[in-house]
Amino acid sequence: MSNAMWGGRFASGPDAIMEEINASIDFDKRLAVQDIRGSQAHAAMLGATGIVSGPDAAAIGAGLTQVAGEIEANTFTFRRDLEDIHMNVESRLAALIGPVAGRLHTARSRNDQVALDFRLWVRDTVDGLDAGLRDLQGALAEKALAHTDAVMPGFTHLQSAQPVTLGHHLLAYVEMIGRDRGRLRDARARMNECPLGAAALAGTSFPIDRHQVAAALGFEGPTRNSLDTVADRDFVLEVLAAASICAIHLSRFAEEIVLWATPQFGFAALSDKFSTGSSIMPQKRNPDAAELVRGKAGRIVGALTGLLIVMKGLPLAYSKDMQEDKEGTFDALDALALCVAATAGMVRDLKPDLARMEQAAGSGFATATDLADWLVRVLGLPFREAHHVTGRIVAAAAERSTTLEALPLDAMQAIEPGITAAVFSVLGVRNSVASRTSFGGTAPANVRAQATSWLERLAAEAPSA
Repeated sequence: MSNAMWGGRFASGPDAIMEEINASIDFDKRLAVQDIRGSQAHAAMLGATGIVSGPDAAAIGAGLTQVAGEIEANTFTFRRDLEDIHMNVESRLAALIGPVAGRLHTARSRNDQVALDFRLWVRDTVDGLDAGLRDLQGALAEKALAHTDAVMPGFTHLQSAQPVTLGHHLLAYVEMIGRDRGRLRDARARMNECPLGAAALAGTSFPIDRHQVAAALGFEGPTRNSLDTVADRDFVLEVLAAASICAIHLSRFAEEIVLWATPQFGFAALSDKFSTGSSIMPQKRNPDAAELVRGKAGRIVGALTGLLIVMKGLPLAYSKDMQEDKEGTFDALDALALCVAATAGMVRDLKPDLARMEQAAGSGFATATDLADWLVRVLGLPFREAHHVTGRIVAAAAERSTTLEALPLDAMQAIEPGITAAVFSVLGVRNSVASRTSFGGTAPANVRAQATSWLERLAAEAPSA
């Protein structure tokens, strides 16, 4: 059968294969709420401008409300032969209110309609992600405040570098996620223009009021070029780029949880809530939640790459290729929201082994930089000379299989006679972290101030009950 929604140009229906490749209702039904919101705003504008009579606009609005109720109640039947969410809603509206439903599509096209629906959905999703990321920041900052003076190894090249505090380490991710939120907010601000009224690609000859529709839907205003409006999906690309960076941050933290939970590191453990067992090895406790967060980053980055490739060769304006913008985006942003929630849960659940962390913090001669700094500060050595002297002292300690703080004073003085017993005041890991008082450093007082500041900022952001 022919699709009556296409009009008189087509005498017969599509081949079954054509219907299969063309239909998008299986996934774009997720846009139902946004599609009806946009149609209600459009119908109200048509009535206000006199393009459609007041009674007809009111009937359309009431009918759309009924359709929305059916969708919410899961009594709505989505039909693949109607291709997409727009046709499905309009067809049901016609069944409810008759031919007057056909007036709804006056002065618009599916091109600007889908651009609107998708923009609304992405905007709503970004708002939800921002709330989830704010919660994750809060979980990290709370855990950091509880461990402002817990010493652990700081790594470069995954080798012991300098002691830091656990609170300082966790606050690093608070900062990263703060930038992730900033990128998403920037993307939201740029996408906050209303596409409806661009029609197919050239605008419309009807005297529509695009500013009214934009205001009704919470946009800053209408888009300014009809070709650009229907031709681009950079608002999706920008969100997917921000989502990919965020996913990489979550993946890096997940990787650290995986490492920390190994017996070889032994820095922390997850409870049964975020772990699984093995089907064959009864002793195993696997940090699967963290591993899945790490793995899902690939799907999110893949969605960005996929849409970039879809868009890269398209001439203006709309092409059906752009139907491929949704499935990957839905999947990626769903995955990110789940990863954010799982990471917040793991942070709150994480039980650090503080004694093990502190023991490990002193391994690998992690206070060597403190020794070099002492030689500069107290003996006045140029840093490069102090670096060389410290290297020789580290070699002497390694030869004796001991730590720097346990190396006898006379062994150090054999390398640099000016060293005194005062040097031992900087060689312990707690002394080391306490000395890092520069702004942004790991000193417990700094960490306490930063964690407190973040928690105050996040509390001020939280919506009132």
